[in-house]
Amino acid sequence: MSSPKRLPMFPLSTVIFPGAELPLHVFEPRYQALVNDVLSTDNTFGTVLISAGSEVGGGERRVDLGTKLVVTGAVPFPDGRWLLKVKSTERIEVTEWLADAPYPQAMVLSSPSSMTCDLEPLLFNAKSCVRRLRMLMAELDDGPGCSIDIELSDDIEEACWTICAMAPLSLVDAQHLLEESDPCLRLTRLTEFCMEKIEEIQAIL
Repeated sequence: MSSPKRLPMFPLSTVIFPGAELPLHVFEPRYQALVNDVLSTDNTFGTVLISAGSEVGGGERRVDLGTKLVVTGAVPFPDGRWLLKVKSTERIEVTEWLADAPYPQAMVLSSPSSMTCDLEPLLFNAKSCVRRLRMLMAELDDGPGCSIDIELSDDIEEACWTICAMAPLSLVDAQHLLEESDPCLRLTRLTEFCMEKIEEIQAIL
């Protein structure tokens, strides 16, 4: 069994699934320091969902299961801010939070998935439910401002994470999906979450 490794941490008010890419605007001094250190080493840091509190100022409460991020692009500004492009590479579990000096840090372990069944039929069902939910939420003017078309990778594990990221779910539900180690159970729960929301919306419509 591997030993925990020290990792700079950037808690966020969102859930980031493995494989996801996103921009980060870094403006707070402690995270500017994190970026400077990360870019001078291996370009990696971790993130977890903030369960209570704010991203700014510290003192927030954090969950212990998140993802590792790698910086794939970085644009500096004269005032010290950064615009980053990052990609989530894998799940990580925090075993110990360290002092926030000069920024949050933690001891973490890699937390890989463990497949126990044929994912193809579960992925097909999940994809259909996510598409249906996005269509219904668009009818309510409450959906993601993007196409309802869903393109997934031929890599089955990557596709399982992508469909979770495309589902318009609450942060609580998204975190539950991230914490599920078995992709089969994860897709089953995703389908259940989507069906619950679909029934709620259909009752309104």
